[in-house]
Amino acid sequence: MTAPVLVAGGGTVGLAAALFLAHQGVPALVVERHAGLSIHPRATGLGLRTVEILRAHGLAARLREAAGELARSKGRGRFSARTLAEAFDSGAQNANPAADAPTVDRISPASWALCAQDRLDELLLSAATERGATVRFGTELVEVVQDEDGVSATVREVATGRCEVLRCAYLVAADGAGSPVRQALGVRTVGPGVLGSHAINVLFRADLGDLLRGKEFAVCEITHPEATGRLVAIDNASRWVFHLAYDPERGQSAADFPAQRCAELVRTAIGLPELAVEVLSVLPWQSAAQLSETFRVGRVFLAGDAAHVVPPVGAFGMNTGIADAHNLAWKLALVLRGAAAPELLDTYDAERRPVARFTVDQALLRVLRPELHYDHTRSAERERLGMASAMVVQLGYRYASAAVLGGCVEPPSRQDIERDIDGSPGSRVPHGWVDGTEVSTVDRTGFALVTAESGADWAQAAVDASARAGIDLAVRRVSDERWRRTAGIGAGGALLVRPDGVVGWRSESAPKDVPGTLDRVLAKILAQD
Repeated sequence: MTAPVLVAGGGTVGLAAALFLAHQGVPALVVERHAGLSIHPRATGLGLRTVEILRAHGLAARLREAAGELARSKGRGRFSARTLAEAFDSGAQNANPAADAPTVDRISPASWALCAQDRLDELLLSAATERGATVRFGTELVEVVQDEDGVSATVREVATGRCEVLRCAYLVAADGAGSPVRQALGVRTVGPGVLGSHAINVLFRADLGDLLRGKEFAVCEITHPEATGRLVAIDNASRWVFHLAYDPERGQSAADFPAQRCAELVRTAIGLPELAVEVLSVLPWQSAAQLSETFRVGRVFLAGDAAHVVPPVGAFGMNTGIADAHNLAWKLALVLRGAAAPELLDTYDAERRPVARFTVDQALLRVLRPELHYDHTRSAERERLGMASAMVVQLGYRYASAAVLGGCVEPPSRQDIERDIDGSPGSRVPHGWVDGTEVSTVDRTGFALVTAESGADWAQAAVDASARAGIDLAVRRVSDERWRRTAGIGAGGALLVRPDGVVGWRSESAPKDVPGTLDRVLAKILAQD
């Protein structure tokens, strides 16, 4: 067998899948048809859950480095002006208020971040290969045949045309919105599809140091009639992106935007006619919304844009794809090791597809009313429309599957994330600092039993259950009374947390038969029962 898991697609989600698999001891092989990483920073917003996941994999410091100068604009949100120069001359660069920082501090060891997607890809590639993954650029997947024992994938070397057959146990298709793998499998998509708008994404280099004067920003909506669009900071130093729309019904096309014209539009939007602008790349794109009817066909799993395409308002798309990979990786690892039955893999579709459907719906609401997304003070209006807060979309969802025992699917609130992170099975474990450490309950990438007391019975039962189940089950104590109340456990109670940080089971108090109960719970979660 060439590799236990083959990943089709070396974009952000494919690289994240390779990283998470390698971290779990599965040396994945990634094939990507392009010759290297994309230089285009397609997105910059990293949701809170994404940052937590990277932190749990030991990448917090590297993420801060990758974010670079863009991190200095966090919290400044977005503003609107005729040109960027006019905004700074008039002092109009007052953005909508950012998310409630005290709330984030209470619910998480991390914080949302701004990081250009191309820099994030570099981080993921480096971390994945360090942990044992292999990435082959310039190699495209051209045919997939699966049987009871595995998947035979024919790949072609783009430069030479040479083909070979790779054999793997499972295939993760992270090959984009047009996913050739999804199409070959005959998986249909539902949803509105392309939303009609056509846009050009212009990546350019320009020195705006004199203009900014230390007032870094994230997004400026440019209203100039000759260069209307969205100016996005990539490093707040020299790299920027300008998004502008065009209308095919008026005879316009992407071909109407050569580099020279793009540079002129950028100068107009910024308001500096003599500015030196170097256009690095021009990328046409369209907003779309669609959901695959299934995320699994036999031994093949769809992830990221191959599974769901999310409109960009809200910056949910990339983050949802990373959560897909995070959910799937530990399950594949345990099944490959024989610690879990193959039926555990059924829970990937059961858990992630409803979340993706909810996320697509939430993004579509934001397409209609984008101002409600960017102003977190308007929760009452969002509530009337059915629009959840961004943090609820990112980490307030819940799973309902055979890998979760008890709990309910619908979170208590669509506006108050603190009500949703309550220790219920299927939700993300409440954040609490493990006694005597700077480690959070959220930081674990293996199974954990989290208690509020020392609980010798739980400790010994965890050791014995680990040996019998063939898993790594750590015991973590959080004695903080506020955390215990949040987690919904009393004296002697515990939360069993899965490797993806999701509460798989909650015991509000110590059961009479701790070892037997823990054995039965693990057997159900691992599909061994």
